[in-house]
Amino acid sequence: MKIYTKTGDKGTTSLVGKRVDKDHLRVEAYGTIDELNSIIGYAMTYLDSKETKNLYVELQRIQHELFDCGGDLAIVKEGIPFKTTNKMIEDLELKIDEFMEATPTLKRFILPGGSKAAAVIHQARAVARRAERCVVSLMKEETIHEPALMYLNRLSDYLFALARVINVIENVKDVEYERGAIVFRTSQKDE
Repeated sequence: MKIYTKTGDKGTTSLVGKRVDKDHLRVEAYGTIDELNSIIGYAMTYLDSKETKNLYVELQRIQHELFDCGGDLAIVKEGIPFKTTNKMIEDLELKIDEFMEATPTLKRFILPGGSKAAAVIHQARAVARRAERCVVSLMKEETIHEPALMYLNRLSDYLFALARVINVIENVKDVEYERGAIVFRTSQKDE
């Protein structure tokens, strides 16, 4: 089977319902999601210990969900069912809460980094934010499946929390941004 079709040689590509230029906002949005998915796949190569096996499995599920999200953004034809669901968003929220309970209380911003896996997850988080910005630009021009935007927003938070929990598992401390004030307060005594 040949993987090249030559149909994009003039700078256009197919969405579900029409052809558009390859720099169309929809293509930029789902292309950025593809980049994010690739970075997550790279991060997974560092999650090869017994302690991180469950995180590997979770990230593989998220890779499938990112394909769903990108596919939803490629749909412009009426009547095609979407795959990104509110349940996917709720599942991320549950994991974020779980991860934040397992990590030291935040007081300041932290620098991206730590263990190799955490550093790559921080990179994925930044790309998730860029994907979200692409979708926001798209929704100013066209109708989108809104759970796709919500999923990306929650996913970036999930990836932040995941990077922190990986550092805890691998016994690596987060590095606080030292020139920043205390921005996260949990009680009156923090003030």
